[in-house]
Amino acid sequence: MKKTQRQLQAFSLMELLIVILILGLLASLVLPNLLGKAENAKRNITCIQMNTISQSLKMYKLDNGVYPDTKSGLKSLVADGASYFSDGKIPLDSWKNEFIYVKDGDKYEIISLGADKKEGGTGESSDIKYSQCSK
Repeated sequence: MKKTQRQLQAFSLMELLIVILILGLLASLVLPNLLGKAENAKRNITCIQMNTISQSLKMYKLDNGVYPDTKSGLKSLVADGASYFSDGKIPLDSWKNEFIYVKDGDKYEIISLGADKKEGGTGESSDIKYSQCSK
């Protein structure tokens, strides 16, 4: 059977369906891996920001003898014209929220509420604590 010129230039419906099926399978394998990486990267960046705050808190303690109290919080690091950050602003977490600072004796904790912006949560919505970040 001889094919016409038009049949030689176009893909058949079956060929198009096979290509679409292959692309769909590839997308179903690749996309879940990519989506989880973005959230994990935000959590890692938040830990890095917490480390920067921790270093500033240590410098504050060297200058003042103690860490700021919980009530004064991180605002003490940019108060009275002195700033322990290069841009003069307290960093925000990856979700544009302020960090929570709690002082207990001579120790402190820096907390980010995470993606859900609420206390608690599980999985990707869980809070991030500086003490749990790998340093």
